[in-house]
Amino acid sequence: MAVDFRRDGIRSSLVWDVLSAVVSARAAATGRTALDIVDVGGGTGGLAVPFAVLGHIVTVVDPSPDALAAAQRRAAEAGARLTSVQGEAASLDSLVGPADLVICHNVLEYVDEPAAAMSAIARVLRPSATVSVLASNAVAAVLHRALAGRFAEARVLLADAAACTPRRFTLPELTALLEQAGLRAGEAHGLRIFTGLVPGALLDGDAAATEALRALEEAAASTPPLRDIAAQLHLLGHR
Repeated sequence: MAVDFRRDGIRSSLVWDVLSAVVSARAAATGRTALDIVDVGGGTGGLAVPFAVLGHIVTVVDPSPDALAAAQRRAAEAGARLTSVQGEAASLDSLVGPADLVICHNVLEYVDEPAAAMSAIARVLRPSATVSVLASNAVAAVLHRALAGRFAEARVLLADAAACTPRRFTLPELTALLEQAGLRAGEAHGLRIFTGLVPGALLDGDAAATEALRALEEAAASTPPLRDIAAQLHLLGHR
């Protein structure tokens, strides 16, 4: 069954491409066509199900039983098998076995202790395995509020983005989290660099403009300093 994840838009297109390359390289290196993939905080299975459709052994870990039930329904509709486990990121190593890839997207913003969550993820990873981290960017949060005229909020975020809810991170902060957990930081990408800044009127009903923006986003995703002002930061970590 072919999986076309690009239909979900600019953000998921880039993430899917990056993770597909990671999975393909890991499968080639290990000689295993079915990898163990854990999606912590995976919610309704937006990423987990496409990988399960491809034949990988996928486990979704999430604190919400409703989200896990929705993931199972999505998997059933796609004809895929999915394991769901209710639990938190910080206890991941007590919930699942060794993994070739751990997906940790939009989780670190909400957990009580990001460092504890990352350490638990590191303990789950097999040697040379990968974690994919996606988190909200503190720099972008300040920029977007300032452009909206919310100057006081922008100043608060600038002073201490980590103290706000949800939490935000800079790329150096995410890199430090990985390294403190004993992991090596790899590729970094910025997601939605221009999308939140471009007036919607420039795109409405204009397929060519939308495609041009998508191409621009992908071209700039790994280019600092543009990458560093993206709405979200995507960082790979390796054991």
